[in-house]
Amino acid sequence: MPLCRGHCRDNNLRCRSNVSGEIDIMSIEDKAKATAKDIEGKIQEGAGKLTGNQEAQAKGKAKQAEADVRNTVEDAKDNVKRAID
Repeated sequence: MPLCRGHCRDNNLRCRSNVSGEIDIMSIEDKAKATAKDIEGKIQEGAGKLTGNQEAQAKGKAKQAEADVRNTVEDAKDNVKRAID
């Protein structure tokens, strides 16, 4: 898949076009979800620290770990796509 051919509004966005010319935004959406999960985990962990709730802290850390795994998977997918191109 070639890099964006200038149809993105954000020049910093490295979208990809598939064979039919459509933008493959699934990876971008998945990365955004992972980032949201990470932020959610940080908030939950912080709230747990403020209230002394160790369970909330642990759940927040678990969400952050899940987000790290999701980001790693998306990076691997991107690397495979680049290798195929």
